[in-house]
Amino acid sequence: MDNTASKPKGSDLKRFVRYYKPHIGLFLTDMACALFISAVDIVYPLISRHVLYDYLQADSPRFAPFFMLMALCFLMYVLRTGATFIVTYLGHSLGVSIEADMRRDAFSHLQKLGFSFYDKSRTGKLLSRCTNDLFDVTELAHHGPEDVFISVVTFIGAFIAMLFIEWRLALVLVISVPIMMGFVMKLRKQMSLTSRKVKEGTAIINADIESSISGARVAKAFTNEDYEIEKFEKGNGIFIKYKRAYYKTMGLFHAGMEFFTSIMNVLVLTASGLLMMQKKMDFTTLVVFLLYVSSFTTPIRKLAQFSEQYTMGMAGFKRFTELLDTEPDIADKEGAAELTNVKGNIEFDHISFSYDEANGHNLTGDKVLHDLSLSIKAGETVALVGPSGGGKTTICHLLPRFYEIQEGRITIDDHDIRDVTLASLRRNIGIVQQDVFLFAASVKDNIRYGKIDATDEEIVRAAIAAEIHDDIMKMPNGYDTIVGERGIMLSGGQKQRVSIARIFLKNPPILILDEATSALDSATEARITAAFERLSRGRTTLVIAHRLSTVRNADKIAVIDEHGIVEMGSHDELLKIDGEYKKLHDAQNSFYLIK
Repeated sequence: MDNTASKPKGSDLKRFVRYYKPHIGLFLTDMACALFISAVDIVYPLISRHVLYDYLQADSPRFAPFFMLMALCFLMYVLRTGATFIVTYLGHSLGVSIEADMRRDAFSHLQKLGFSFYDKSRTGKLLSRCTNDLFDVTELAHHGPEDVFISVVTFIGAFIAMLFIEWRLALVLVISVPIMMGFVMKLRKQMSLTSRKVKEGTAIINADIESSISGARVAKAFTNEDYEIEKFEKGNGIFIKYKRAYYKTMGLFHAGMEFFTSIMNVLVLTASGLLMMQKKMDFTTLVVFLLYVSSFTTPIRKLAQFSEQYTMGMAGFKRFTELLDTEPDIADKEGAAELTNVKGNIEFDHISFSYDEANGHNLTGDKVLHDLSLSIKAGETVALVGPSGGGKTTICHLLPRFYEIQEGRITIDDHDIRDVTLASLRRNIGIVQQDVFLFAASVKDNIRYGKIDATDEEIVRAAIAAEIHDDIMKMPNGYDTIVGERGIMLSGGQKQRVSIARIFLKNPPILILDEATSALDSATEARITAAFERLSRGRTTLVIAHRLSTVRNADKIAVIDEHGIVEMGSHDELLKIDGEYKKLHDAQNSFYLIK
């Protein structure tokens, strides 16, 4: 995915740490409990040493203080158990909260990105960045600071205690630590690389699954199920390859860590044997020291696990920040004004546009629109007709700034649309598109999308105006009927009319109707066309149509082909010219007569 360069936002680690700020109370509680757990682990061997030397000597055992100390140890471990519960529960809650904050930021940022971003991004890969990539981040957010904190405190505390018990054995352990850390750092970079590839492999699988599910009906229609399975297996094979590479590195890492921590015990026992042979150390000191060896090696194991966790978590966080660092190609300029009291005078002033340039590619292909000019007065209905690929839909996408023009300017009531806020611009424009999208929700919720705070009465009035009310009342649950994924439970005509009801509800001063009646039968089309004519009164309306019968009453009809606007006038005026419009008109009439 191409990322637009943006101003530096700090290192990934600093950005990661910022997500703890809203949850600082939870974090400090977690760390306090972690500190208590470490303190108990450090203190217990010292208590054991004190008991062995002072209370359990064979010549003068002291039972009363011994049992009091054992009761204290029992209480310590009861409290440690409670602290462990808090660390596990609150720590994971902290991780989930941070994950939710990150997912919110990712989703909010996706809402800001323009059409050109989605033109070059696969849905499954975006979904992976908002879900799978953040799962490992959750574990890192919880276990990362906690494990590092406990490990460092326990490691330092155990080392200091060992220095006091037998400094020569402590030095034997410390000498082996730099060698082990060098091994860790060498493999960590390789683990980071393979971990990132695993994330990419997961994204490929998600994208393939999303594409296959969305196109399941097409696959069945062409009996291409085996092809879809074969295509998925390729992506699955890539994932397995990356995962095996990661596990190979992880296997080397864990095997190496087990070797070093086990060798530490061997080194201590060897050195202890030498000291005891020389009568420089007694058996009690050896027992207590071996207790601390466990306290010394456990943090090392935890740090090793943290290294693996950090690698996976930061690989996911890196992909997350890449998404956040993708700058919207269309955004409000500084000081952008609100577009209010819109009358609807629209001016396309010598505009030029290319999708290649909009998507950030410097290609030399022809522009979709070149030096096009079009004036629309407030309240006028202007129809755009002509062959496919001439730029009709593009013109309608440029008005609400779904894409940015490369040359010229577009104005509404003499306001350059680049000088007003996107929200106010799009709030004043209603669009019924050729490709209808309905959410997997109720009919009511899909209509209400045109005006989120609309009352049920307003929704019903909009449905009546769109000629869909009677159909809704025949549905199993009326307005509460679930339409299914992308409105699959509705017919094409019903989906189109639900989308039209949205616009009746929104009631904007400017309308864009992009083949809005394309999926309707002739009788319903006639009713909807009449409804649109009522809605268009006093409003500026752009109509894209292939069936010329739907636009014959437009105030102006612009015939557009690859060269731009070749003819303009009313229906009757264009027929008299005997040009491109008349050819289209005669061709359609001949087609319907043949039918």
